[in-house]
Parts: sequence; C-alpha cells; structure tokens
Amino acid sequence: MPVLTRLIPSPVVVDISRGAMDDLAGLLADQRVSASGKLAIAISGGSGAVLRAKLEPVLPHADWYSVVDGTIDSAVKLADEIKGRRYDAVVGLGGGKIIDVAKYAAARVGLAMVAVATNLSHDGICSPVSILDNDNGRGSYGVPMPIAMVVDLDVIREAPARFVRAGIGDAISNISAIADWELSHRLNGEPVDGLAAAMARTAGESVLRHPGGVGDDEFLTVLSEALVLSGIAMAISGDTRPSSGACHEISHAFDLLYPGRSALHGEQVGIGAAFAMHLRGDTDKSELFVRVLRGHGLPVLPEEIGFSVDEFVAAVEYAPQTRPGRFTILEHLNLSAAEIRDAYADYAKTIRS
Repeated sequence: MPVLTRLIPSPVVVDISRGAMDDLAGLLADQRVSASGKLAIAISGGSGAVLRAKLEPVLPHADWYSVVDGTIDSAVKLADEIKGRRYDAVVGLGGGKIIDVAKYAAARVGLAMVAVATNLSHDGICSPVSILDNDNGRGSYGVPMPIAMVVDLDVIREAPARFVRAGIGDAISNISAIADWELSHRLNGEPVDGLAAAMARTAGESVLRHPGGVGDDEFLTVLSEALVLSGIAMAISGDTRPSSGACHEISHAFDLLYPGRSALHGEQVGIGAAFAMHLRGDTDKSELFVRVLRGHGLPVLPEEIGFSVDEFVAAVEYAPQTRPGRFTILEHLNLSAAEIRDAYADYAKTIRS
C-alpha cells in the first residue's frame, strides 16, 4: 500500500522564549543556517542599532546593513548590496518592515533568511509574503518563508505596546478570513485546504480566547506562536487565503486610498474583521471580537484610528478592488455606499450599546 503524505513547509528552528537573543549566535552557527558565520544582517536605525552593539561581538563574521524603510526600493537596494558577497544567509533583525525587506532581498539573491522579530505587529514575521510600499501604494510579493524564526520575549517587552497589541488584531482576523474562504467554497466551489484552515483558525482562536494580556509571558508566547502558525498556514495553502479575507481587503483599501494616514496593519484588520463578522450576520462573534480588541486597548471604530465614517464607507466600497479574484463577504453582498453606511451605523450602534 502506498504511503500518502505531503511535506509541510516550515522553519527548521522556531525559538520563542525569554533570552532567545542570547542564543542567536549558536542558532546561526547551525550547519543548516550558516556553516561559516558569514551573514548579512539587516537592521533598522532605531532598536536595530542597540541590538547590533549587543550582538556584533558574538557575530564577528557578519556584515550589518541599515534599512531605512519598508519599500520595494529598500529591498532591491539591500539585495544589490549583498549580491555576490558569498553569505550563508540573510538575517532580518527588527519589526515587520525590516523582516519583509530582508525576506524579499534574500529571495532575490537566492539565500536563506532568518527572522528575528523585535515586535509582534503582524503575521508577516513568518509568512511567505513580503508587504512592501511601492509607487502604487503597497504590494504583496511572494517569497520563501524564513528558515529560522526567533522571538525574544525580553526584547518584545521593550517594544512599544501598540506594536505588540497590533499583532492581536492580525491573529484574530484569521477567523474572519476562514469564514470568507468557507463562504467561497459553498457558493463557488473554491477548494479549501483543510490543514491550512485548521492551523490558521487555531492560531486565531488561541489568541481570541486567551485571558492574558501583553504584559504576560504566557500570552506573548501564545501570540508569537499564533503569528508563526499563520505564516505556516499561508505556506501550506500557497497563498494568503488562510489569513486574508474581507478584513485585509478593507485594510489594503485604507492603505491605498489614504497613503500616509493609515494605522498599523493589525489595528486596521482587527476593525475589518469585526465589521466583516457583523456583515455576515454573526453578531455574537462580532461582539466577541470587539470585546477582545477593546480589552487589549485596540481600536474597534474607524474614528479611533483617525478616519471619518465617510472615509470608512469609501474604503469598504473600494476594498474588493484590492484583491481581484478573491471572494469574500464583501464580494458576495456587493453593497452600495448607502448600504455600507447603513450596515456601519448598525455595527456602531450595536458595539456602543
């Protein structure tokens, strides 16, 4: 009898713990990552510079590259700088922008990439996608997922709390994204990868139901694991479907319509997920999302991130254009601006009562 199986893409090392950064040199010396210690390490000008001072003595053969922003130009510049230098791997040391730039640059030159996260603002820390700003706003670029993933809880605690809380919004939005995927399966016959959906849903539910907060190591561990699982779920399915539905379409619309004004990605998708659950008629789940988001100090209304009702309505109306071919509750309902406004008024009234 043949043995039927499939290989699951995942990092060879995932270290989520206090003091994980202290063991980084040993992890990078792993023969599967870097036999020679010849590494290209991408950092930001802020926290990255502090961490460089700490790590440089134990990584004597590494070269350090400063990344100014999360643009496609910065990613291409980094790739050009490291090309032909015979590195074993590229290390992205910082927040989501640095990691996305490093992932893209590593893919461009054919090197493995190690993600060392200094905050938990979104699930890009371990995903096969780089989100980079470009001349048209913001784009998603497919890349290999990191070969290793490191989250030092001591370092995470030092990050601005807002950047850590934002990851909560991204994690629980998985539940809304899976609902959209299942809707498309029922109505259009779109295949659903059961394993990817199970991993993404489990990640979202683990954060949604956890009683702790960003001040607890246990909660930070669960959130970190959820973001890693979300990335693996996307790699399994071959696209962002397990973690991206109407919630992300709304967020992308904010980014495109109001460049320079958008809030953190996790904040936007959290609002988008709560509103999308309301559109589905799942009032109980929408209200649960709102309670959890509020409990963690996250926004639940567009005005809380600087957008008027008119701007929110425009974003929701435009949202389906951000992901042509993707079917979500927004494409299914195909609401007019007036209908979106009425739905939002009902949503806002429900969560304010």
